[in-house]
Amino acid sequence: MTHTFLGKIGELMLKGSNIKTFERVLAQNARANLQSVQAEVKLRAGRMYIECPDESVEAVKWTLNHLLGITGWAEAIVVEKNIEAIQKEVVNQCLAAKKLGCKTFKLEARRSDKSFPYDHYGIMREGATLAYQQKILDVDVHNPDVTINIEVREKCFVYSDSIKGRRGLPVGVSGKGLLLLSGGLDSPVAGYRMMRRGMSVDCCYFHAYPYTSDQAREKVEHLAEIIAGYGMRSHINIIPFTDVQMQIKKKSPEEYTTLMLRLCMMKCANMLAERTRAGCIITGESLGQVASQTLQNMECTESFAEYPLLRPLVGMDKEEIIATALEIGTYETSILPYEDCCVLFSPRHPVLHASVEEAKRIYESLEVDDLIKEAFEKRVIKRYESRSIVAKEFGTKPNKDELTAINGSEPTETR
Repeated sequence: MTHTFLGKIGELMLKGSNIKTFERVLAQNARANLQSVQAEVKLRAGRMYIECPDESVEAVKWTLNHLLGITGWAEAIVVEKNIEAIQKEVVNQCLAAKKLGCKTFKLEARRSDKSFPYDHYGIMREGATLAYQQKILDVDVHNPDVTINIEVREKCFVYSDSIKGRRGLPVGVSGKGLLLLSGGLDSPVAGYRMMRRGMSVDCCYFHAYPYTSDQAREKVEHLAEIIAGYGMRSHINIIPFTDVQMQIKKKSPEEYTTLMLRLCMMKCANMLAERTRAGCIITGESLGQVASQTLQNMECTESFAEYPLLRPLVGMDKEEIIATALEIGTYETSILPYEDCCVLFSPRHPVLHASVEEAKRIYESLEVDDLIKEAFEKRVIKRYESRSIVAKEFGTKPNKDELTAINGSEPTETR
């Protein structure tokens, strides 16, 4: 049996002469995810169509639930392009809805094929006639339990309430960013929000073994894998920062240790952004959330950035961030009790309103630049891809194992 899925394109339709570029990337992303299963992706007139056999249905649903750039999707029934066939399928949809406890329904219709003898009002009126006569459900045009959609295009599609999509822009149309990824709630959400604006995202994690455990590193790796499901692919760079942190603890005034750590991370992120050709650095900072995120301290951090510093969560509160973490599936991993290096080395009374001049003076006194460069050169890189997640989740294998070398020597693991 062949199944047909419709993806609804939203923001892309507002683009001008370059809309074809956005549509092409959206279709490419869907095809890349589904290359390990049998499915055909087409994009026409504001709709994405995916046709697949029974065995590929779950892979297609997973892809549509993770695909950035669509406002909604639904599995549709393809019927003959005549009013009688539409009426019969509306009856079937109403009967199915009644079994689920629905009591009322309404029809919505679109007609792009102007040769069809009914306009959209006529399709709604005539399409509901048989179901209304059989009194399967009552009609409620204001607050129905189920909305049945009819789209008359090159074929005729009938489907019930669609599932909300991820919206935004397809990943790959807005360049690349480098995400400072920790094990907390905030940074994965920050990365996801930039992916929704079409940005490819690589990740950077600072690991302070043995002060932070292997479970903490594995937790962050899992977060990188989860957000790669939305971002198509992502490298996570695991940077050993123990020596840097011990130097900070040894030479920095106690109240400045957290701020100095942030500045050292930014110095290292500059190097990584240059190496990976990222156009910006992304953090999960939210104004006033913790001591290092006061306006003055954020100014100090930004003064060390050599690339645009994006803070997509800056105006969000914790409840909003948690809601997004629950939505994208990172919450349960983020709350695992494995603390990162920032928490373990936090002072009792951190500085709240540091000046840029004083921060730079203390940083220079640390004599830490060589340690940062050494940590950067010792980084370990792992790669995650959404297509591999699809293959793993749905019992198929990726087209090939990708064990490549980055910069000529560093191993990359694909998951």
